[in-house]
Amino acid sequence: MLLTDEDLLMRLGLAALLLSAYPIFKAIYNLYFHPLASFPGPSSWAASRLPYVFSLLTGTIVQDIEKLHRKYGPILRVAPNEVTFAHPDAWNDIFQDPLWWGRSPGRAESIISAEGNDHARIRKLISYGFTPRALRVQEPIVQKYVSLFIEKLSEQVQGQTTVKVDVVPWFNYYTFDLFGELGFGESFNCLQNSRYHPWITLVFNSVKAASFVTSTRFYPLIEFVLMKCIPASLKKTQEQHFQHIVDKVERRLNWEVQKPDIMSYIIEHNEKDKSMTLGEIQTLFSGLVTAGSETTATFLAGTVNHLVQNPMIMATLVSEIRQSFDKESDITFEAMSKLPYLTAVINEGLRLCPPVPVMLPRVVPEGGDTVCGLWMPEGTSISIQAWSLFRDPTLFHRADEYLPQRWLEAENPNSQYFQDRRDVVTPFSLGPRGCLGKDLAWAEIRLVLIKLLWTFDLTATTNLLKWENLRTFLLVEKKPVEVNIKHRSA
Repeated sequence: MLLTDEDLLMRLGLAALLLSAYPIFKAIYNLYFHPLASFPGPSSWAASRLPYVFSLLTGTIVQDIEKLHRKYGPILRVAPNEVTFAHPDAWNDIFQDPLWWGRSPGRAESIISAEGNDHARIRKLISYGFTPRALRVQEPIVQKYVSLFIEKLSEQVQGQTTVKVDVVPWFNYYTFDLFGELGFGESFNCLQNSRYHPWITLVFNSVKAASFVTSTRFYPLIEFVLMKCIPASLKKTQEQHFQHIVDKVERRLNWEVQKPDIMSYIIEHNEKDKSMTLGEIQTLFSGLVTAGSETTATFLAGTVNHLVQNPMIMATLVSEIRQSFDKESDITFEAMSKLPYLTAVINEGLRLCPPVPVMLPRVVPEGGDTVCGLWMPEGTSISIQAWSLFRDPTLFHRADEYLPQRWLEAENPNSQYFQDRRDVVTPFSLGPRGCLGKDLAWAEIRLVLIKLLWTFDLTATTNLLKWENLRTFLLVEKKPVEVNIKHRSA
């Protein structure tokens, strides 16, 4: 039977009506009938993924979710199928059990996304490069780049003049050069040239783009169209970005000279059991370069920003450093770990300036499980909001203030900070997904802060930066941190 024009128009109209009604019915389902319908959170975020995506695209996701957590509590539904936690118990419930880890949505297989035996295999091989023994062998490399960092800053300052310096690029030069040498025996020569290597500039540009691409993955059709629209030149640039690391890895693997870098441990132990493929090594170092450099530089910039805006805290730290070391050669890994106020300064910096404010989401495994006493259906995306948790006023006295003293009075029942939940500040994560480079990062941070403040006097300029206003696109989008710097007074 042939359809008349009237019948065809009627059916097309009905189809259009159903298509237009689908988002409405879906929103109603998400609000009232979804397994997560009882979880607290704003109705607009529960009904549709759009508010979350908009927040992600504008870079305000960290601040927006913090505001929502303060309004709705430590357990928050931020999308139809996603719950975030700013709760102390969530760390152990989610991170300690390896069964909790599912592949991050849309992520390629890597050390981050590898599961079960694959993750254990890769992690074991990498771990040899981050042992206490390895750290002792790597100390001369760290000392070398901190000294070069100080030398290049000294070139900016003549005599006892005071110069305004943006420390953000200098910390990036230091951390990328250092990891280049520690990772595969080659510096990026940023410090030597006093400018970014082109590959590092590309890293910064690609992180923001990656945040945009991540947002489209919640909408497969949009992602498909976007992928088709990406210019060939941009795809080529991305390929060149990865190829640069591939070339560095290949050169390092072909060296016959022994170097005390991380790659040397992988080469040594991989020859025994061939536990990592060449492709896995290339992917590993592509991620490690950013993870081991940009995050440390972000923390250093944030901490110095807090220090110059708190002169009393700065003065206390400078006094501890200069009274502890008569000459620069006294500053060693072993000696620098004995400065309690410096440790408190760093811990407080990690609390207020976590290098990765938003932890990657995990996926609840098959069969579901319990987090913070609440049943979570399988397939639910869950994450811990480090930024919100570390600034929770119910967990920390004067939570939004930079107060290193809170870390020195943990045992004093008369202290106003005695009830602070310092144990929840775990920016390096926990369990089988914890950061292997934690001790190395602490050494890099301690050494550069000590030598910086042993050599120079730093004070605030009139251009004060509010760190909590910075946007986040997977990583923190840093703005200039300008300080007045001069050689220390006699």
